[in-house]
Amino acid sequence: MPSSAGPSIDTITEGGRVTQVGEGQEAEESAPQVMTFGAPTAGEILAERYELVEHINNDSAGRLVWRGVDVILRRPVAVVLRYPGGGSATEMLQGAVAASRVIHPNLVGVYDAIDEAERAYVVREWVDGQSLRELTAAGPLDPARATTIGNAVASALAAVHATEMVHGNVHPGTVMISDDGRVVLADARTDGADSQQSDVRAVGGILYFALTGHWPHAEAPLRGATAGHGRAAIPDAVRDASGALAAPRQVRAGVPAYLDDLTMDLLDAEIEPPSSDVLAAELARLDVSADEQFLDNGGPLRFTADTGEEPSPLAAAGGRKVAIGIAGLLAVALVGLLIGISTLGGDDSPQTNPVAAPSSSAPTDEATPAAVTAGPLKISAARIIDPQGDRTEVRNADKVFDGDVDEGWETQTYKGRANFGNLKQGMGVWVDLGGEHTVKSVQVILSARGASAQLYAGATDRPSSSSGDAQLFADYKKTAIGQPFEEHDGTKMTFNGFNADEKYRYLLFWITELPSNDGGYKLGVQEITVQGS
Repeated sequence: MPSSAGPSIDTITEGGRVTQVGEGQEAEESAPQVMTFGAPTAGEILAERYELVEHINNDSAGRLVWRGVDVILRRPVAVVLRYPGGGSATEMLQGAVAASRVIHPNLVGVYDAIDEAERAYVVREWVDGQSLRELTAAGPLDPARATTIGNAVASALAAVHATEMVHGNVHPGTVMISDDGRVVLADARTDGADSQQSDVRAVGGILYFALTGHWPHAEAPLRGATAGHGRAAIPDAVRDASGALAAPRQVRAGVPAYLDDLTMDLLDAEIEPPSSDVLAAELARLDVSADEQFLDNGGPLRFTADTGEEPSPLAAAGGRKVAIGIAGLLAVALVGLLIGISTLGGDDSPQTNPVAAPSSSAPTDEATPAAVTAGPLKISAARIIDPQGDRTEVRNADKVFDGDVDEGWETQTYKGRANFGNLKQGMGVWVDLGGEHTVKSVQVILSARGASAQLYAGATDRPSSSSGDAQLFADYKKTAIGQPFEEHDGTKMTFNGFNADEKYRYLLFWITELPSNDGGYKLGVQEITVQGS
């Protein structure tokens, strides 16, 4: 993503809760001086939508990082503001626009980019959680969790690289782990020295840091950071007298040999790294059962490559120096099968899940069956969820899965504002798949462009009443599927980001903003289709 403007992600504590802020100098004397004209104030509403709540800090380039609230969608946001705007903010805004076009569950969402001349600002997702740097403060992570984080970062990079862009800022401060366990890569700020290859090598650094608590590139601090900030604040890796990097297994016990080799290969400048999609596919092949997701430091980590059952894309075929070169040959085959990428544009076709499901390496007495191909799943029932409504808009829910895109369910016409006339927080269509299934994607066909919506999943089927609807929405919004569609300019929304290891039965398509229609705001949901097995 061609921007050097967005701040890196770090964490601070607010009343015991760790939240996303801009990493870098916190209004130190060495921070760039900024003009006072156009300075924001608490309580101010930008673009008639984003209320500034609290100034968090200034990043290393002098940009102001604020915690804010989207008053229309009623959700927290991070606002990165620079003043003056105009030409001085062009790179920041262009980078934000580029970042917003890549939708992936492991990338921080970018919602808006606005230039008002006297100032410019980028509005993005607010993440409640910890950076990887903060997470390892108490000690290195177990191999299973480190690999899960590495896989998420590689998957995010694969989505970025598929658009021929570069991230350029992968380090423990820009890898966030949210309170609900989601791993998010934030703040691309590439320059001419960055490449997709350097992004992939940085995943090796992430693995090394997660496994050891030390950063193998401390000699290359974060651009613009001073001592105590950015990469410069991360402990350097253990090295011998000649300066050679010690392998993770030499630093601590319990690191599997294959994970150790893979990490060191990614850090070896003499070895050609694989593409990000191949690396993500390899990390997804880890055979770790659900009850072993958080192993002790000395616990085992099994790879399918070790069993002989199914060769790994990076399996050693002549020593580890050869393994990654072999993996590069498998990139074409693995791209379509193992990496799901959603970009805003003209392609409305359903997409595959962004992370490959781990394969089982347990021996069986019978031949391994062929992989189940995803196909259409039958929706057995649908219901309109309207917690703050009067139940006058709940009819015709069955038309959203009758196979006829010309007929569907629609809202009433609301006046004044797109958020249901400011009368309710939203409405949704709840669907029942009739049983638990592995879900790959959900596509929703709408009657008009310009709607905003999100997809949620849940495990309850509450009575069809206003009180039941309110409780259902409260339960379901804890499990969001992928990124929300904000003011989507198409009539098809495709949701990916389902966990390949989980089964789903109930889904909720939740509408937060309606498109304009004959002097008011109105939307129809014409058809919902689900792909899975």
